[in-house]
Amino acid sequence: MNSRPPSNAPQELELKLSLPGAEPAGLAGRLARLPALGRRKPSQQSLMNIYFDTPDQALRRQGFVLRLRRVGSEADPRWLQTLKTSTQERSALSQRGEWESPVAGPALDAAALVPTAWADIDPDGRLFATLVPCFITRFERTLWLLRRRDGSVVEVALDIGRVEANGRQAPICELELELKAGEPAVLFDLARQLGRGVAVLPASRSKAERGFLLAQDALNRPQRAQLAALVLPLSRLELAQVVLREMFAQFSQNLDSLGTSDDPELVHQARVGWRRFRSGLRLFGKALVVNKPPSLLELQPLLAALGTLRDLDVAVTETLPALADGYAMGQAGRTQAWQAMLTALTQAATVQRQKLRQTLQAPSAGLCLLALTEWLENLSASDDTGRVQKGALRRWARRRTGRLQHRLAQAQTQPVTPEQQHRVRILAKRLRYGVEALRELLPRHLADACSQQATQLQSRLGWSRDVAQARALVMALDPDPTIGAYLQGVVVGFGLSLEGAG
Repeated sequence: MNSRPPSNAPQELELKLSLPGAEPAGLAGRLARLPALGRRKPSQQSLMNIYFDTPDQALRRQGFVLRLRRVGSEADPRWLQTLKTSTQERSALSQRGEWESPVAGPALDAAALVPTAWADIDPDGRLFATLVPCFITRFERTLWLLRRRDGSVVEVALDIGRVEANGRQAPICELELELKAGEPAVLFDLARQLGRGVAVLPASRSKAERGFLLAQDALNRPQRAQLAALVLPLSRLELAQVVLREMFAQFSQNLDSLGTSDDPELVHQARVGWRRFRSGLRLFGKALVVNKPPSLLELQPLLAALGTLRDLDVAVTETLPALADGYAMGQAGRTQAWQAMLTALTQAATVQRQKLRQTLQAPSAGLCLLALTEWLENLSASDDTGRVQKGALRRWARRRTGRLQHRLAQAQTQPVTPEQQHRVRILAKRLRYGVEALRELLPRHLADACSQQATQLQSRLGWSRDVAQARALVMALDPDPTIGAYLQGVVVGFGLSLEGAG
C-alpha cells in the first residue's frame, strides 16, 4: 500500500478516478445505467468543505489534512470535522488514517481532536491557534453502496462541483471508490466495470492537494520528475515499486492536466514521465520476470497522439522560431511566407491537441492505465526474496549503471548515421533516467558524471532530430519551395557538423 498511517488510526482505502471529457450534466444517469451500478438506488448529498492549515502549511508538510464539512444546505446543516493523514507517494490508490467527529458548527473544535493523532503533531496547542482557512470545495455527491456476493462492500461516490481558492476556481468531476469491506482487488475490478462504459483515468491527487495547488496558482503546472524517497532496507521489488510508482505518477498527472490546459510543457513532461517509466521497466527487468507488467498495447494510440503533438509543439515554439531570421534575411516576402507556414503548423497543433483529448476519452486508454496502477500496487506483495541492506543495493545500482554506460560507449563507436544518432540519444536518456532513479544509491561523483554526459549528448543530438522533424512537418504542408530548400540545408549542415564532432 502506498502510505503508512498511524497503526491506531481508522483506515480509509480508496481508489480515485478522473473522468476525462465527461459532461457533468447527466453523468450520474449514465453511471446509473451501467451494469455495475444498475438496480441500486443512489442517494444525494450537498457538501461544502473548508480546509485549514497554518500560513506556512505546517500540517501539509507533516502529512496531515484538516477540514470542516457541511452536509446539507445552509438552512439545515450538519457539521463534521475530519483529520486525515496524507500520502507522500503519488498513486490513485490511497490508504490513509481518518478521524471524523460531529461538531456544533462552522468552527474548528479542539476537543474533537483529542482522540486523534493531533497530540503527536501539536502537543502544546500552539499549532491549532495558528490555523486559518485555506480553500473551499463545494460539490454534489451521488452515492451508490455496493454489497457483493463475496461479502465485500464498496461505496461509489460521484462528485461534481468546484474548488475555490484565492478568487480562483477549478472544476471537480471525479469518482471515488471506497472499500468498506473486502480486499483492494475489488476496487480495481469495479473500476474496470465502470471504465468500460465511461472513460476513467487513475487520479493520484486528492481534493486537498488540488486545493492547495489552486491556492498557489499551480494546479495545472507541469509535473517534473521527483527523486523517489527510499526508506531502506528494501527488497529489489520494493525498490522497483517505489521508483516506478513515481515515474508513472509523473506521466498520469500530466495526462490529467492535459484535459483542461493547452500548456505545451504538459505534453513534454507526460512523454518524459512515460519514457522514464519504460526505462525503469528495463532497469529492473530481471526483478520483474515473475511479476510482469500488463500489456501496453492499448496505450499506443495515446502515446502516438502525444508524440505527434509534441513534434508540432517543438517545431512551432522552439525549432522554427530559432531559424526564422536565417531564412527571412530581412526580406518582407520571405518573412510573410515563413509566418504563413508557422500559422499553418500552429493550427495543426490545435487540431492535434483536440485529437489527443478525444483519445484520452477512449475507455481503452483508461483501462490500460488502471491495469498498470493495480500492477504497481501489487508489485511487491508476493516478494519472497527478502529485504537487502543498503550496501547490497548500492552494489547492484553500480552494476546496472555500469552496463548502461558500456552500452552507450559502444553505440558511440559506430558510424554516424541518423539511425545511429537516434540510438545514441535513446541510450543517453536511459542512462540519465537510470541514474536519476538510483541517485541515492550511487556515489555522487558517478551520478553527476553520468548525468552530465547523458544530458550533453541528448542536447546535441536532440537539436539535430528536432530540425529534421520540423522539416518533415513543414514539407507535409507543401510550403514555398525555398523554405523546404533552406530547411534541408540546415539539416545537412548540422549532420555534417555532428559527423565532424564524432
